[in-house]
Amino acid sequence: MNSRKNPLYNTSGCKDPTAFLAIREADREQDECDKQAEKLIKAAKLMLSAAGFSLIRRIEIRHDKSGREYR
Repeated sequence: MNSRKNPLYNTSGCKDPTAFLAIREADREQDECDKQAEKLIKAAKLMLSAAGFSLIRRIEIRHDKSGREYR
């Protein structure tokens, strides 16, 4: 089996449940961070609009824990 087809297996074709669980948890954390950033940017745009302002430039934020940047 190929690890691209089934992430439970490593590149040599052996089951690697420990790595699978670690990767799945990291992906889950990253997905949650992405969702939070998207909600935050939408909320900022909504607040600007509600106050009668418009955004001139792109919003750029950085997640402190991961260092990941969003635009």
